[in-house]
Amino acid sequence: NYVSPMLNNVGYALAAEKMLGVTVPERCQYYRVILGGLARICDHLVCTGAMSMELGAFTPFLYCARAREIIWDIFEEETGARVTHSFGRVGGMAAPPTENFKAMVKGGLPRVLFMVGECEKLLLKNRIFLDRVEGVGRISKADALALGWTGPTLRSTGAAYDVRRANPYLVYDRFEFDVPVGTTGDCYDRFMCRQEEMRQSARIIEQALEQMPDAGPINIDDPRVVLPPKEDVYTTIEGTIQHFKIVMEGIKIPAGECYSYTEGGNGELGFYLVSNGTGTPWRVRIRPPCFPITQGLSDLINGAMLSDIVPTFGSLNMIGGECDH
Repeated sequence: NYVSPMLNNVGYALAAEKMLGVTVPERCQYYRVILGGLARICDHLVCTGAMSMELGAFTPFLYCARAREIIWDIFEEETGARVTHSFGRVGGMAAPPTENFKAMVKGGLPRVLFMVGECEKLLLKNRIFLDRVEGVGRISKADALALGWTGPTLRSTGAAYDVRRANPYLVYDRFEFDVPVGTTGDCYDRFMCRQEEMRQSARIIEQALEQMPDAGPINIDDPRVVLPPKEDVYTTIEGTIQHFKIVMEGIKIPAGECYSYTEGGNGELGFYLVSNGTGTPWRVRIRPPCFPITQGLSDLINGAMLSDIVPTFGSLNMIGGECDH
């Protein structure tokens, strides 16, 4: 998912760590939660903004894009990239939080939430927008479950399934947050679920910032898994060998298989890994949330107006990268 790649980074790392039987340091777990929360907000901003624009509401799109820029500034500072971060690592993260990380997030979140509120003011009193989304693209909870839906699209039908609550990972069990649900499973409910989830993500981030240690390791202490600092690679024979072994041979994960799943931007993001004990995966199968969700599009638009395709498809938040099978 190129709209919230940090969640994919961490999801894959957690699957590999599960097979290795290791747990990253507490500081890293909080770091992952905060960056993942920011990525989730980014994902929902893109969906809300694009859906609004496709219905002719261009100004809300600009609000969402501006809010996403604030988050991208944080990602650029932390990872060096604005869009396609490659920052998650098996055993930790590529680098520790920057000195101004907490201050940037604390300063940026209120501005993002303000723009989320402004976007709502523009849309929720607009009769054209409401006519285009209320009662359109409805689906029942039973049908959504039968299709394998997860995430905001499933929660819009009234099913309060969130992996972070149903099967907590990292440190999500330490936070207080609500799982927003709808009642009718239409485009309006899907829109509102995402809006509230952005606020709940901010709530989680604020708690994580308070609880996150200011010092401590970010990676596990295992030279077979974690790359050494560049300085050691250039100045010590041990660092050079460690770097060479991991890069050329890969991380040797014990033979076996596992399924690890997290809450991605669109729902359950799962990684099924099979290892034969070498440094190259024998099999990697990704369970992306978008694939089953997009399969339900025809059920939502059959018998509707041609114009109803636009908000219905937009509210599903189809990400091409997740559907590419």
